[in-house]
Amino acid sequence: MKGNILTPRGWVLGQIHTGEDGRIARIEGVSAVPERNDAPYVLPGFVDLLNHGGGGADFMDGEQAVPGILRTHVRFGTTSLLGSTMTSPYSVLLPALQQLERAGRERPKGAARMLGVHLEGPYINPGKLGAQADASAMATREEVEQYLAAAPIRVVTLAPELPGHLDIIALLARRGVRVQLGHTLGSYEDAVAALAHGASGFTHLFNAMTALQHRAPGMVAAALAHAEFAELIPDLLHVHPGAIRAALRAIPRLYAVTDATAAAGMPDGSYHLGDQTVFKTRGSVRLADGTLAGSALTMDQALRNFVALGLDVEDASRRVSLYPAQYLGLADRGVLAAGAWADVTVLSRELEVMAVYVEGECCVENA
Repeated sequence: MKGNILTPRGWVLGQIHTGEDGRIARIEGVSAVPERNDAPYVLPGFVDLLNHGGGGADFMDGEQAVPGILRTHVRFGTTSLLGSTMTSPYSVLLPALQQLERAGRERPKGAARMLGVHLEGPYINPGKLGAQADASAMATREEVEQYLAAAPIRVVTLAPELPGHLDIIALLARRGVRVQLGHTLGSYEDAVAALAHGASGFTHLFNAMTALQHRAPGMVAAALAHAEFAELIPDLLHVHPGAIRAALRAIPRLYAVTDATAAAGMPDGSYHLGDQTVFKTRGSVRLADGTLAGSALTMDQALRNFVALGLDVEDASRRVSLYPAQYLGLADRGVLAAGAWADVTVLSRELEVMAVYVEGECCVENA
């Protein structure tokens, strides 16, 4: 792992040394300005907190599908991620969570690490389903406790305006779960109340939520006015570049997610998202009626898109690695420093993946 290493102190031209425990032992080198040399970029591995699948498989497919998904995304520089569920009935969702818990106990060889689960629904507004199935529900304490007992749920997306959901937000926050507002018809005031009860983020900002209007500012304005963290899908299809730029100016730690589906890393064709058929064509993934249905985005492309919008590599890197790790409260991922996991993505000067290391294991090495 040699090149222009992005450390908390800035760029270092040198080498990362790892220990047998899969963590960084030390970083040797000298301060550097990457523009003054031709060495590759050595960045913290990418951390994706909204990911439904890849390589033709969906996290709702069961335990056996998970290794293939994790091996698909590591090819594109993602070293850790959350497996994201779809809105489903209790009878489907509970066993799916139990299978994800089993699948996440060990990291498969040559694969990214699954950090836990993002429960995206079912506690969403039926008027803002997006590509989610029509199986939304209002949360109850009893059901939420069963889901929390079934799997390591790290993030929950819900609509705060539904009856009883402010109390559920407070419950989840007390349990250390990150609550995000999304798939919602809630108002600006609903969002502010949710943040006061412990919500801390916004799911795929701008998409499937009330838009900003000057007399009805909605969820989007609440995010722009109050959020420290928010996720966004920077595939340049879900959100216009101008809106991305506005969010970058307003939200200090805006970070990328892929919202990837089974179509990620695959050729054009038909795939599935939960129990729905989706179609990948010309870079987008849609339902039969044309509705965007997740994406085929990978995190390396997310970084390149940020750079194309004018961010430098250091800032773009923070938004695909450091900030999502910080959002989960992880001090040992998303950063290259002694003691942190040796999760490393090496990019060429053209920002193409050259090598990927997960917990010290070389999982990808491209000529």
